[in-house]
Amino acid sequence: MTQSLEELRSWDREIVWHAFTQMAEYEPLLIERAHGCVLVDIDGREYLDGVSSLWCNVHGHAHPRLNEAIRQQLDRVAHVTSLGMSNPTTVRLAKRLVDMAPDGLRHVFFSSDGASAVEVALKMAFQYWRQCGVPNPRKTKYVAFGDAYHGDTLGAVSVGGVDRFNEIFRPLLFDAIRLPMPDCYRLPPGVTREAAREYYLDQLESCLRDRHDEIAAVIIEPLVQGAAGMVVHPDGLLAGIRRLTRQYGVLLIADEVAVGFGRTGRMFACQHEHVTPDLMCLGKGLTGGYLPMAATLTTDELWQAFLGQYAEAKTFFHGHTYGGNPLSAAVALASLDVFDEERTLDKMPAKIERLAEHLARIARLDHVGDVRQHGLMAGVELVQDRTTAEPYPWHEKRGISVCNEAMRHGVWLRPLGNVVVIMPPLSISLDELDRICLAVEAGIVAATA
Repeated sequence: MTQSLEELRSWDREIVWHAFTQMAEYEPLLIERAHGCVLVDIDGREYLDGVSSLWCNVHGHAHPRLNEAIRQQLDRVAHVTSLGMSNPTTVRLAKRLVDMAPDGLRHVFFSSDGASAVEVALKMAFQYWRQCGVPNPRKTKYVAFGDAYHGDTLGAVSVGGVDRFNEIFRPLLFDAIRLPMPDCYRLPPGVTREAAREYYLDQLESCLRDRHDEIAAVIIEPLVQGAAGMVVHPDGLLAGIRRLTRQYGVLLIADEVAVGFGRTGRMFACQHEHVTPDLMCLGKGLTGGYLPMAATLTTDELWQAFLGQYAEAKTFFHGHTYGGNPLSAAVALASLDVFDEERTLDKMPAKIERLAEHLARIARLDHVGDVRQHGLMAGVELVQDRTTAEPYPWHEKRGISVCNEAMRHGVWLRPLGNVVVIMPPLSISLDELDRICLAVEAGIVAATA
């Protein structure tokens, strides 16, 4: 059966329900193939992938090492359940992850996506406090931050803080203790950038001092809050949070789904501040952006709390059909090999510096209020007034207008409201990075004229 291109567009518009997309306004964009950092649509037009196919592609598309790893695994076995059995490829990946993770994370629970990895962490923390050496069943609350994003399942949404995404589901959610987003751009009155870290840590300490007996865990996106608009936290904040959670006997969950696997310039964001969380959630870049897979890493202390006789019912009663899938594990292992073979992290500083140079120029545009960067993650925030930081109304779709203009320059981007995101594959070349940033600049000029 052969379909015309118009039929495909029609079916895409009328049958496929796209995520975070108003289908009444959707204009089909069908990507037929890709190579390196380039996407090719069904009409043969090429676009540089400026946001890593939603922040997950690491080494580029159609990478021969990754493709071959899937082919080889496919000839052995495509699927093995993780309920009571495993397979060698998944076991090797688990060992590889604990060897490279922050010290002390020694156990891996596989799932299918980042939100699921967060759900696992929330449930593990909850169950831990009922089964640990000195149980404290009162610990049922979670501390989360303003405008946090941890996924779209109900537990992940409950600790999430993006009201535009979450408000309609409020009756379905559990209550989280919400602290201010550690933002260095829109600071509270009287708080300077230099004092921001201590201000936000004081907020957390006050909360923990008063309520630690009922708090199971603090959950945070280390260093950068992605969906909040690429908000970069003050230096040292994460280490301070780790110190306070230890001091008050509260678990720390690090959601590294977006920031892990080299995005910040190191393999994991926690490594910048020498932090080992109690639970660390991974996803997106785990398989190099090829196949769905996520993982929750945890410590011996948590692991031990779930061990016992069958009749004690200490088992972690949670699982996913495709958790630990061998095809996904095979490409994840190959991706980690490519990090070593292509010296991916060693090549990052030059790319990070080139991006910073472009952002410094873009920051001078009349309607750019703030530029934020950590590694190869960046956000450019558009405002009506630079002096007051007054945002454009959401419904004006200024960020979308920038991205539409960038497409005319051969660059595909996806904004976060008024924030234009730049987050290319780590394999991006300097010339390609130049093209992306120049397209962003042209888009901003057009969208704010």
